[in-house]
Order: sequence, then C-alpha cells, then structure tokens
Amino acid sequence: MNIAYKTLDKLAKSTEDQRGSDTILHSDQGYHYTHPLFQEKVRKMGIRQSMSRKGNCWDNAPMESFFGHFKDAVDYKECKSLCELKHTIDLYIDEYNNHRYQWGLNKMTPAQYRGHKLAV
Repeated sequence: MNIAYKTLDKLAKSTEDQRGSDTILHSDQGYHYTHPLFQEKVRKMGIRQSMSRKGNCWDNAPMESFFGHFKDAVDYKECKSLCELKHTIDLYIDEYNNHRYQWGLNKMTPAQYRGHKLAV
C-alpha cells in the first residue's frame, strides 16, 4: 500500500496546478486500487477513479499499448541495478510523452495533446 500511496503523493505534487476537473486515474481491480483508503485519497485529490472490468481487456488498452511499445523500445533486462532501470524508464517516459508524435492524438505528443486539451 505504501508504494500506491507514495505514487498518489507524487502525482499530487507534480500535477497540483495542472489537473483538470476531468482527471481520471485508470487501474485494474488489484487490492491496492480497490482499498477504501486508496479510493478516499483519490477522491480527496479530485480525481475520478476508473477500473478495468473483469475479463474486459479494452478498458486498459492504452496502458497495455504503452507497455508494449516500452518493451519493444527499451532493453530493460540489460539494466544492472534498480537505479539504472529507473533512469532508463525515466528516459523512455520523457521520450514517449514529449517527443513521440502519435496519430491517435492528432499527430501531437501526449504532452502537446494534454496542453491542447487544457487550453480548450
């Protein structure tokens, strides 16, 4: 539970001034995400929680797509330490969010698309 709570704390700090009222946190139905304290923290942050339904892979398709691209693009098994793995993941997330244009986002990067949606 501590990892899930720390993740929410980091999310709160990093997006405090940028979260829209329509922000959604999507997850599966794991223990951490269905726990009442976790759900209360999400509500207090003003975020709507969304969970995959059992047996419905389409609910989590965007994240599965991301991890599919990640596994194709990053040789994460070559990392020699947790620190190196974290650095490798951070580099890929930066590339994915800020430099990788996507057809499904009107040929914008995720960061550009998010800024575009917040400006509307």
